[in-house]
Amino acid sequence: MIPSVLPTYNRAPIAFTKGEGVWLTAKDGTQYLDLGAGVAVNSLGHAHPALVKALTDQARDLWHVSNLYDIPNQRALADALVEHTFADTVFFTNSGTETCELAVKMARKHFHDKGETGRNGIITFAGAFHGRSAAAIAAAASPKMTEGFGPLLPGFINLPWGDHDALRAAADDSVAAVLVEPIQGEGGVVPLPDQCLRGLRDLCDERGILLILDEVQCGVGRSGRLFAHEWAGIVPDIMMVAKGLGGGFPMGALLATEAAASEMTVGTHGSTYGGNPLACAVGLAVMNIVSDPAFLEEVNRKAGLLRQRLEGLVAGYPDMFEQVRGMGLMLGIVCRVTNTDVIGACYDARLLTIPAAGNTVRIVPPLTITEDEILQATERLEQAAGVVSRNVAA
Repeated sequence: MIPSVLPTYNRAPIAFTKGEGVWLTAKDGTQYLDLGAGVAVNSLGHAHPALVKALTDQARDLWHVSNLYDIPNQRALADALVEHTFADTVFFTNSGTETCELAVKMARKHFHDKGETGRNGIITFAGAFHGRSAAAIAAAASPKMTEGFGPLLPGFINLPWGDHDALRAAADDSVAAVLVEPIQGEGGVVPLPDQCLRGLRDLCDERGILLILDEVQCGVGRSGRLFAHEWAGIVPDIMMVAKGLGGGFPMGALLATEAAASEMTVGTHGSTYGGNPLACAVGLAVMNIVSDPAFLEEVNRKAGLLRQRLEGLVAGYPDMFEQVRGMGLMLGIVCRVTNTDVIGACYDARLLTIPAAGNTVRIVPPLTITEDEILQATERLEQAAGVVSRNVAA
């Protein structure tokens, strides 16, 4: 008999009842150190006082009015995002998947209204993950996500990761946009090198193509900059943001230049809940903290310590681990053993990590993790590695 909750997840047999900072407490009172942050969502940890205050203060006043009216929190958050990024305008959604839908619509509408009606192709890359809607799975083109859900939305050109010749050949006058993650998350925590991102920007400029960046997972301070593309010194035309922006409250945002967004006029897109007063109150509190250069400097300092400790772990267990990759507090350990065995041993060590493609253990803690908590986390990870190593040897 099918359970009341649709069984589309292979859930760990743990239920949490309380969280504080990087710690989660299970129903039985056991505490776990959280290096998953709700899949890179809880950017400021669990129950951060500033977010709790923002949410409860707003909840006492007003929850929802719809986008038929002006929403002061929404305008304030949009202003903050415009101030701190390349963008001229912002549309708020409830999730990263919804930002993908709008990004595709915006790129195609941009060229359609200029009379280039045949220019609707979207170039994407192997290993990508942009969500699970019809457009997002077509964009990623992974058989794991698309099998059984056809016919797929047409117009996506999926290329091998890192194949520059294929990219230049595909980027013809039928292409509206290139959609790419500066750091692939679900794909195995794989960064796009800065020189490649700069080359991609140059190619888009040369061919008159829009550049869409998916920073749903790697944005909002996770890379050590407010947004990961800043390390390469480039700007996109359109950017997808979510996860960390709400700090645990469901929200997303699509950021765009005026030139890219000018054809999105009244009636071309909408959202019932997107940008509601509750979400925007929390998002504004997150931005006020994460956009502070001192906060980002501290993220980079802690990221250096975490990477150093993980590199030491890989060196200590060369038969188990291959390498550490990623940026900032978005790191992955590529395993030689089965990654889920490591993650299972981490549960026993009261440590939460996340799987990713490429046999990778993903490590995306709250940006507020302390130095002492990093030391505790890596000690528990080493404990888990020891267990798996002994099991393999046996």
